[in-house]
Amino acid sequence: MLLPDSVTARFASADRPLFTKRIKAKCPDCTVLYQNAGGDASKQQQQAQAMLTQGVNVLVLDAFDGEAAASIVTLAKAKNVPVISYDRLINSDGLSAYISFDNQKVGQLQATALTERLKQLGVADDAGILEINGSPTDNNAGQFKSGAQSVLSKSSYKVLGEYDTPGWDPAKAQSWAAGQISKVGVTNVKGIYAANDDTAGGVIAAMRAAGATTIPPITGQDATLAGLQRILQGSQYMTVYKAFKPEAQGAADLALQLAAGKKPTTNATVKTAGGASVPSVILTPVAVTADQIQGTVVKDGLFTASQICTSALQAACTKYGIK
Repeated sequence: MLLPDSVTARFASADRPLFTKRIKAKCPDCTVLYQNAGGDASKQQQQAQAMLTQGVNVLVLDAFDGEAAASIVTLAKAKNVPVISYDRLINSDGLSAYISFDNQKVGQLQATALTERLKQLGVADDAGILEINGSPTDNNAGQFKSGAQSVLSKSSYKVLGEYDTPGWDPAKAQSWAAGQISKVGVTNVKGIYAANDDTAGGVIAAMRAAGATTIPPITGQDATLAGLQRILQGSQYMTVYKAFKPEAQGAADLALQLAAGKKPTTNATVKTAGGASVPSVILTPVAVTADQIQGTVVKDGLFTASQICTSALQAACTKYGIK
């Protein structure tokens, strides 16, 4: 299993342990090798080469750079090692399978939640929002962005500035947002589209540093612990919960099927940017606001109430029925 970066909290807290646990449960004698690229495409290439040299039977690859990772797929194919494109689609015709979520839907859920919340708050139709997208090297980020813009472009709100965050780095999102806030004035930012919880955290920090007394509605994704806690605090409006458990377990099942020489069990076909058709498992994302935390992430066991509900959040947890 090769994961792309260490700034996205979910990879260490959810994807890796859930994947490993599923493999071990179904194949006690199987060995899971793991590496994280730390946001470096060249490093990920070296890690993949090392694993292929060690004789792995399947690569489960979440690419830092979906274009550059095509060379990893080529190397693996030359050694008859199937590659599962995990969470982010790799632009290669050599993939054996792909598992992820409906990424256009993610962006649509985020932007719809944002615009509807602004209307609920009575924010003027021509008010300004900031758009902080994901990494330009992540295929998924482009799909999130496309989905979001399909909603934002039809809304009455004005996008004051748009940014693609290199490597999903929260610090870079924060720095860009700080510049935009300084340029347009903190009180003129009435809403913020942030592509995931980690970048949302950076933007919230920028708003606070600029003296914002209240944080405007801001979106997120990944249902991270910090993101959920910010939602309960009221500084982040929503997140998109992508049920990591079925994704990680599904990837493990695909890996075991391919390792045994079987045809992978899929429910869709997805085309790469180059036009190749890839057998895929596509899962459904869910928008989560404070009143939906209990029925989604807590119910599914991603986090327990005790993990989410710090002493400072006890009142909010009681209010929203988190237990």
